[in-house]
Amino acid sequence: MKKRLVWTVTAVLYILFIYSNSLKTADLSSVDSGHVLEYLRNLFISAGIESQWLTEHIIRKAGHFSEYTLLGIILFQCVKSYEINMEKRLFIHGMAGFLIPFIDETIQLFVPGRSGQISDVWLDCSGVAAGTAIAALLFFIYAKEWSKI
Repeated sequence: MKKRLVWTVTAVLYILFIYSNSLKTADLSSVDSGHVLEYLRNLFISAGIESQWLTEHIIRKAGHFSEYTLLGIILFQCVKSYEINMEKRLFIHGMAGFLIPFIDETIQLFVPGRSGQISDVWLDCSGVAAGTAIAALLFFIYAKEWSKI
């Protein structure tokens, strides 16, 4: 019961974090991406790696994917914490994994300078799928190792 509450609250707060990023105007979002871009370019330069290929566009798309990969991990844990059959878990996880990115991109349609893009919904859903696969793999590895004890 406690795990369920923790994972549900974590999921809700993380979804609110995602939506708060979508509510930022284009200028504010660009500033955030610019800070990440500058940090990574400096990191690459200090490692002796050429960094001109790294653009704000790449940072934004990588941000989408990584943000939703973490969501996939959180959703996996959250849905797993409920005592429901596998069919219902898959349905809930799948619907959330689509509806959350869809709503995210819809929010951006109403924010100055932002645009909701179907390609970003696909990218976000791919991130959820990657996070889900990572969480499932770790769960099964952990469960297998745990059963050896």
